[in-house]
Amino acid sequence: MNYTHNSNISKCPFSSGRTVFKENLSPDSRQNFAEENSIVREIWGKSDTILFIFAGAAAEFAVNKAVDWLYFTGKLPNDPIGRLFSTVEYARKIVFATTENAHHSIDTIRKIHTAVEKSRGFPIPDWAYRDVLFMLIYYSIVAFELLERKLTTAEKEEVYNVFYRVGERMGVENLPRNYAEWLPVRETHVYENLAKSKFTVDLFQQYEKHLGTVRFKILIEAQKLMVPKRVGELLSFRDFSLLTPAVPVYRIVKLMKMDWLVKNLLLPADYREQINRLNVFPA
Repeated sequence: MNYTHNSNISKCPFSSGRTVFKENLSPDSRQNFAEENSIVREIWGKSDTILFIFAGAAAEFAVNKAVDWLYFTGKLPNDPIGRLFSTVEYARKIVFATTENAHHSIDTIRKIHTAVEKSRGFPIPDWAYRDVLFMLIYYSIVAFELLERKLTTAEKEEVYNVFYRVGERMGVENLPRNYAEWLPVRETHVYENLAKSKFTVDLFQQYEKHLGTVRFKILIEAQKLMVPKRVGELLSFRDFSLLTPAVPVYRIVKLMKMDWLVKNLLLPADYREQINRLNVFPA
């Protein structure tokens, strides 16, 4: 898609110098932000894939050096499951929207973060914004490959491209131009921007409190399947997950259209309806 940039360029005073482009929407703005047959739509149109994406991200969020920002409003530790669905909703508004509507959602996300930055009195680090995008890219790929099949290089490029355009719209700087260039940058971020802290410990306590002991233990085993080695080391995860032998069985259960039984057993009843609504692929 081609976007025409004009001289409408502004600097957000609370954005660490990030440049925000105010674009004149071209006729392409009515097209889909992610193409109709995009692998990104398939990934984000299946509830189990989405849940695994956020299982992995929940672990990595907890050891990110900027995790204190998530505690500033208190919303994440007070309601981690609710925040998950809120984040999913925004992501899906982008993935399944026209370019124009996706841009509106991205701009809304930016305004929310700018307001938080203003309230706290200093900006969220630019690398922290990149880390969030990098997590969405990484866990989208890992979750789909775990539950479905290996992605082609072109499909991985498509995943990267969609979230690259999200970051570009938000004014996040220094984003790699393509998937191949992103890989070593992602590796560097994992080793430079993560550390265990008091927030890590508290956030996992909140996960357990809101999920219950059994579901929390299942979450940990799912995270072991997903996270990079460095994240596992920081969280003292052992290499083997008890869910490893269960994944092939779950794939068979999905083929038999019986995966809803597993989800009903594993997920809090209050959220089952919301989770079922995530299944939009295939249409």
